[in-house]
Amino acid sequence: MSNLDQAVLIVTMKEPVTFPTFIDRFCVAAEAFHIPVAIVFNKIDLLADGDIDVLESFASVYQELEYPVIFTSAEKELGFDDLKDLLMDKVSLLSGHSGVGKSTLINKIDNNLSLKTGEISTSHQTGQHTTTFAEMFELEFGGYVVDTPGIRGFGIVDIEREELAGYFPEMRKHLPDCKFYNCLHISEPGCAVKKAIERGEVAETRYNSYLNMYHENEEQYR
Repeated sequence: MSNLDQAVLIVTMKEPVTFPTFIDRFCVAAEAFHIPVAIVFNKIDLLADGDIDVLESFASVYQELEYPVIFTSAEKELGFDDLKDLLMDKVSLLSGHSGVGKSTLINKIDNNLSLKTGEISTSHQTGQHTTTFAEMFELEFGGYVVDTPGIRGFGIVDIEREELAGYFPEMRKHLPDCKFYNCLHISEPGCAVKKAIERGEVAETRYNSYLNMYHENEEQYR
């Protein structure tokens, strides 16, 4: 992974749904390898007016953390210029759930490519695996993409649970202000992270992801 310039996570709010914890796990894993992350919200054409407001609020959490965020629709050919700018002259790992449209997007922005695409399962609203191993493709406008198999979920490995908060940038900057150096940011008094949540400086969705990953690692240690 050392030759990558960035990891690009393709997510969707519908068909299929990408949950915040999945995004945050991806971001933490990338942080651990010092790989910049960009987030592409695809299939925005499927969203009703009310959903757009939810999308913008959700995306703003990551924009405030200075993750590049773009919005695309392969069906309506929206956001293609932004996507090209994101990928141009870089080596980019593309990831996301099966069915979020990774391969379709790349085919649309580069006419020389014809990556295999699949349909959404009507019974479970999840994607069918069409990419079975990682492949690298050269882009006609400059750069390379590594297309990876769609993933349903993944765990966080090789990160000590006591160090986990350090991989959340918005939490990391508050760690020195915690009363105890070994604060776990759960129930300890004088926790600067918990105070930052109360002030709205750490999103509750991100903190919930932290708790989810922390307790998962706790189970592993047992």
